[in-house]
Amino acid sequence: IWVYTFKGGIKTIIWTDTLQTIMFLVAMVSTIIYIGSEMDKGVGDLISMIKESDYSKMFFFDGGWGDPNNFFKQFLAGALITIVMTGLDQDMMQKNLSCPNIRDAQKNMLTMSSILFFVNIIILSLGALLYIYAAQLNIEVPARTDYLYPTIALHHLPAAVGLTFMLGLIAAAYSSADSALTALTTSFCVDFLGFDQRSPHGEKNKKTEPENRKTRFMVHVGFSVILAITILVFNSLNNDAVINNLFKAAGYTYGPLLGLFVFGMFTKIKIKDKLVIPVCLLAPILTWLIVGWSKSSLGFDWGFLNIALNGAVTMVGLLLIAER
Repeated sequence: IWVYTFKGGIKTIIWTDTLQTIMFLVAMVSTIIYIGSEMDKGVGDLISMIKESDYSKMFFFDGGWGDPNNFFKQFLAGALITIVMTGLDQDMMQKNLSCPNIRDAQKNMLTMSSILFFVNIIILSLGALLYIYAAQLNIEVPARTDYLYPTIALHHLPAAVGLTFMLGLIAAAYSSADSALTALTTSFCVDFLGFDQRSPHGEKNKKTEPENRKTRFMVHVGFSVILAITILVFNSLNNDAVINNLFKAAGYTYGPLLGLFVFGMFTKIKIKDKLVIPVCLLAPILTWLIVGWSKSSLGFDWGFLNIALNGAVTMVGLLLIAER
């Protein structure tokens, strides 16, 4: 990942992500086809099985607002997470930013959104089928449900399907890591080190290209190490499905970004710039404390909606540092 992201940049990422996505889809579709053939079911039968199972339930209202799976909480949190994790994220938007003009970028966004809708349906269908298949074969579901797919693919399916699963798994991991690594390097070099930026007097960055290349190399190496350490720490601390912990973590890391975005879009209040970073660092801590207190004292579980709370706390903090 480090070699081809450093040498190729975003142009290489576009091609590698396309190839990796194809491998990921091939792995999922081949698994669905084999499970269907093993259960002697066609596409229509599989759809009916999923619809009749508990895994097709999408709307949860019974538990009220205290339920972390409450539909309204999930819907609002999902919308906010999409805004910040996709629309405001250099990692996700860099492919659109690489388009030659805004019209092509808009086409790219609409095309990706349409394709992702069907890809998500395939992923959710595969998840339901894995549980149904495991129940029929009396396969014990692992405590960490992330291991269900590899358990079935590597121990209960033909070698060819297991191979496509491994390729798909590697492809999915690569497509996330390589784009993140490129985004971090680009954002840090441009926004923090001033690459390709001009001074207030119109003067361009005075560093020579070899100096910039050396700096970019060091930044790339640094973020590669940080990313590897983060993955190892997250894996050692994780005791739940990765997707659950990912969205919980996103609520704390992306909440300040949401607060900054909403504050900038809907107000014209001038704030003390030097205090923005302390506010954005304190907001997740206060959010974590409020979430814990709400659950222990009020029995209210914020779930993934902690991102909304975090954004609101950030906005309050920004109001407190407004210039008088």
